[in-house]
Formats: sequence, structure tokens, C-alpha cells
Amino acid sequence: MATVSLRLGDLVWGKLGRYPPWPGKIVNPPKDLKKPRGKKCFFVKFFGTEDHAWIKVEQLKPYHPHKEEMIKINKGKRFQQAVDAVEEFLKKAKSKDQSSHSEEKNRRNSSEERSKQNSGDEKRKAGLSEGKVRKNMGEGKKRVTSASAERGSKSPLKRAQEQSPRKRGRPPKDEKDLTIPESSTVKGMVAGTMAGFKWQPSPVKDGDPHFHHFLLSQTEKPAVCYQAITKKLKVCEEETGSTSIQAADSTAVNGSITPTDKKIGFLGLGLMGSGIVSNLLKMGHTVTVWNRTAEKCDLFIQEGARLGRTPAEVVSTCDITFACVSDPKAAKDLVLGPSGVLQGIRPGKCYVDMSTVDADTVTELAQVIVSRGGRFLEAPVSGNQQLSNDGMLVILAAGDRGLYEDCSSCFQAMGKTSFFLGEVGNAAKMMLIVNMVQGSFMATIAEGLTLAQVTGQSQQTLLDILNQGQLASIFLDQKCQNILQGNFKPDFYLKYIQKDLRLAIALGDSVNHPTPMAAAANEVYKRAKALDQSDNDMSAVYRAYIH
Repeated sequence: MATVSLRLGDLVWGKLGRYPPWPGKIVNPPKDLKKPRGKKCFFVKFFGTEDHAWIKVEQLKPYHPHKEEMIKINKGKRFQQAVDAVEEFLKKAKSKDQSSHSEEKNRRNSSEERSKQNSGDEKRKAGLSEGKVRKNMGEGKKRVTSASAERGSKSPLKRAQEQSPRKRGRPPKDEKDLTIPESSTVKGMVAGTMAGFKWQPSPVKDGDPHFHHFLLSQTEKPAVCYQAITKKLKVCEEETGSTSIQAADSTAVNGSITPTDKKIGFLGLGLMGSGIVSNLLKMGHTVTVWNRTAEKCDLFIQEGARLGRTPAEVVSTCDITFACVSDPKAAKDLVLGPSGVLQGIRPGKCYVDMSTVDADTVTELAQVIVSRGGRFLEAPVSGNQQLSNDGMLVILAAGDRGLYEDCSSCFQAMGKTSFFLGEVGNAAKMMLIVNMVQGSFMATIAEGLTLAQVTGQSQQTLLDILNQGQLASIFLDQKCQNILQGNFKPDFYLKYIQKDLRLAIALGDSVNHPTPMAAAANEVYKRAKALDQSDNDMSAVYRAYIH
């Protein structure tokens, strides 16, 4: 493989694991970010996004020699925008460089003209003095006049000296960095030298947890802690055997996803399912949809989806079918009911259940799918409607590891992170624990706001204080704003968080583990449901405290 010399300021193509190469620039890392141990690497800032990453030197290629090659293999809209950003950067850098040269040339010409003018003044002054000395020799008065004229002739020289340019100082470091589109090292590269350059494979499961694809999306602390969080890329395998595959910022990776060539089916177009399907379509996947209320399919048909008449038909015509429904009963009915998923399962067909259900339910579904020769993966998602729409969900998967890998491009399209947690049932348990914590926290927020109100404290001030402390988060701010504005439009149905609390409590009971906090929160949600808040957002639990 050809040896590549890179240095600070070079434009490069950086490759992150299984993801496509992305244009970037080698920059200095933040002072508080340590360089990973091991092989030589550079800190790269990617164009078209605020993402940064430590990249091994063998995963980098110079930008210019490989530009055409990369453009041919990557066709995504976001990728093209990133390439356009590089070209705009180069254009501005070239413009600044030309402007700098022009300014320097003008200054040199101006300096030369002033020098010629000064030289002419000196000659005229010398000639004038010499003539006057000869003319006025012996005439004392005229000598005085001549002396005065000589002194007067010095003033243009003095003025020229006062107008001469000062020495130019060196530009600040940051300004200098901005005006260097590439180093001479890159400019000196020729295509022949790079002919043997090939990407080194970077398999996810063999990743070094201390190095692989650590991505710093924001090097500066935000003004407030609840600002929008950018996506991060991190591949790690923990000692427990679980694997995390996190997608980079959507402007960097999701925009250049190479969609699987497998046909994708999707069952269930609720709050979460709708956003997921929309992102699958945006990223170029072939999707067939089905929903119990058929009218919900119309929008996605307009976006390019195909319509399936029954769950069985979708499964039989697709390679991988995802499903996202409300609860254990709905999940079972979808698989075992008339014209259900099971009727479409044949050897090799794949089924991915993204519903939040209990471990017993998902284990039962896995058994019946596998018994027909199918492959099964559970993949419940953590998030809400907004995160689903933004493709920022967290996916917890368990079951068929090979199927998990086959779903890679789909998970990248719909989420910022996916975790593989082992055998079937583990993802269901983890999801219930996550939602138990979230539901309990929401009830505590509502309790605090009502306590502030009845004791004469400002609820807005309480929120401001919380947002400046350790509890600050997008979740906290959004839910408190819902309460203060009296806006309970569902982002996560109250009835579903209560269902998850109930299932989490049952999970604790099954292993004789106490869950008193979750049990207390569950009672508050049950009261809110009795107040007809089931179809409102979970933040409507606040109303259970004021009635």
C-alpha cells in the first residue's frame, strides 16, 4: 500500500467503520480530548456537519486524488451537500489567497512609486541647492535664503517617510488555518501514487472500545443543557457481550446511507411507526406498509411506499418485516390473528418486532416465527414522536444477530443508536426498565410543579433553576413547557407509559425485586387515566395532582 503523508490542514476522506467515506479536514483536537492510544490517527472535522472524529491514518485518503472515485460510489443528497461545502471552502480560500496576493502586489507597487518619488525629490533638492550656491556665492543674504529653501525641500521627503507602510504582522493562528484549503503535501499527490491505496476493513464486532469511531459532535458546551443533541458515532463491544452501533449525525451519515437491497415491510403507522417509515423512504429503502386503519397508509403511498392488504401479504412479499404496535395483545393479534404475520412466514423470512411488550410475549412470538423457519429479532425503541420523525430513536435489539446486522441500514435511517443485547427477551426487559425510569421521573416533575404552585412559588422559576442544574435535559424542558402552556398534545401517550410501568412492576415481581417508586408513579398515572387523560401526552399526569 502506498505511503500517504498527511498533516494539519489537509483535506481528506475519512472512513468510519462500515459507513461510507466522508469529506473532512485534519484539525487540532480540543485541548481536553485525549488522543487514543494505539495506531497513528488524526482528528478530523467533517464538512456538512458539526461532527469530529479520531480516524486511523489507514482510514484516511487525500481529498483531491480520490474525489471522483468517492463521488461515483456515494450518491446521497447529504453527501453531495458535504462535497459542495468542500468546494465552497476551497473557493473562499482561493479568493482570500488571490485577494492577499493582490493586496501585497499593490503595496509593493505603491512602495516602489513612493521610492521613485522620494528619489526624484532628492535629485531636485540637490540640483536646486547646487545652483543656488553657485548663483549666490559671496552674497550672505542669498545664502540664508538658499538655506531656507533647502530646509523647505526636505518636507516632501519627511511626508513620504511618514506615509511609508508599517511592517505586516503575521496573521492570527485561527485566521491562518481558515485560509489553507490544503497543504502542499496534498497538492503534490498524483493519481499514480495512490493507485494501490485501499481502505482497511473495520468490522464492528472487532472494534477497539477505546478507539473505534469516537465522535465528538459538539466541542463547545451549549449555552443551555437542553439544546438539541447531535447524533454521535461510536462502536463498542462491552464485556457483557452487548454491542452498541451508533449512527453519526444525520447530516453526515444518514444522508449517505446505502439502503439495503432487501424489500422492507412495515406494520403499524402510529406515532412511532409513521416517523420510522418516513425515514426509511427518505433514505431510499423499498417499503411496503400496512395499518389497521388503511387511510393512514395514503400519505406514505404518495411518498413511494407500496400498499399491503394484510400483514400476511406484506410478510410474504418482503424480505424483512418490521412491526410497531401498542401493547402485548396487539402484538400477538398481529402475528397469530387472521391473515396475520405467521401465515406469511416461510423459511428465510425475517420479522422484527419493535413494540414495547413484556419478555414473555416476545419470547412466545419468537418461538412461533422460528418454528416456521423464519428469523426473529426484537427491537423496541426508546424515544417519542419527535425523535421518531427526526430519525433519532434509540433501538434496543435482541435475538438473531445476523438479522440485526441485516437491519443495519434501516436502523441507521430510523435511529441515532442501536444496541444488541443478546438473547430474545433482554431488549424487552431493558426497554421496560428505561420507560419505568422515564415514567417515574415524569410523575416527579409534575409533583414538583404542583408543590411549587400550592406553596406560592413560581413554576417558571423552578423550571429555570432545574434547567441550570444537573437535571437539565430536553425531556425535562419539553415536558415542563407542556405543563406551563397547558398543551398536552401527545408525543408519548399517557396510556402507554402507564402500560410500561405496569409491565415493569410485573417484571420486578417475577424476580421478587421491589419497585415501590414505580408502583407509586403507576397509581398517579392510573388516576390521570380516570380523569380521561389516556390519549394525551404523558405530561398530562400533572392533572392528576390538581384535581
